[in-house]
Amino acid sequence: MNQAAPASFVYAPPLEPFLTVLHADDDLLVLDKPSGLLSVPGKAAEHSDCIESRAQERYADARIVHRLDMDTSGVMVLARNPAAHRHLGLQFERRKTLKTYIADIWGSPIENEGEIDLPLICDWPNRPKQMVSLELGKPALTRWQVLERNETTTRVRLFPHTGRSHQLRVHMLALGHPIAGDRFYAEGAALAASARLALHAETLELHHPANGDRVCFRSDVPF
Repeated sequence: MNQAAPASFVYAPPLEPFLTVLHADDDLLVLDKPSGLLSVPGKAAEHSDCIESRAQERYADARIVHRLDMDTSGVMVLARNPAAHRHLGLQFERRKTLKTYIADIWGSPIENEGEIDLPLICDWPNRPKQMVSLELGKPALTRWQVLERNETTTRVRLFPHTGRSHQLRVHMLALGHPIAGDRFYAEGAALAASARLALHAETLELHHPANGDRVCFRSDVPF
């Protein structure tokens, strides 16, 4: 989900490249969103620049279907007609899509893979932050797998089964290994370990609205 920012935050999204198109046809527009760019316009006038408005400058019929956090980069799909928008929206709602993310997390987990099944709820006084709540939270499930262990960080692939706001960020924090550069959940050396949130939407697999065929789109990790 899109997020409000701390009072000290200045919104300065990257201007180059302005729009990276991974795929375009009559039904779909697949984009590679950079870190630092909102998915949809914010409430303030100075937060109007977003992936949806940029897409509409070149593809007037493009409409947002799902969102990535402003600080997250990677694959996003937009619909180019009402039927495709309904079709894609239902796929996300019914969890018919498959997504993978790459993250650099602080420290080194003991295991090489695992599963985090912890319900999440908005941390209302500190919104947009989220938190674990066993009593009131909505179910949230993430699988993770170690790809590479480095000196201070570990590269992991994340497989979210649900799509809660900040799910991957809070689940990694709960694991004891916050995502490097996470200005909401990391502190000290973990925050300083990356100039940006080290979280990237690597792949998105879904049924094409035109024919139902399974298609997969990929974006290379930029960090």
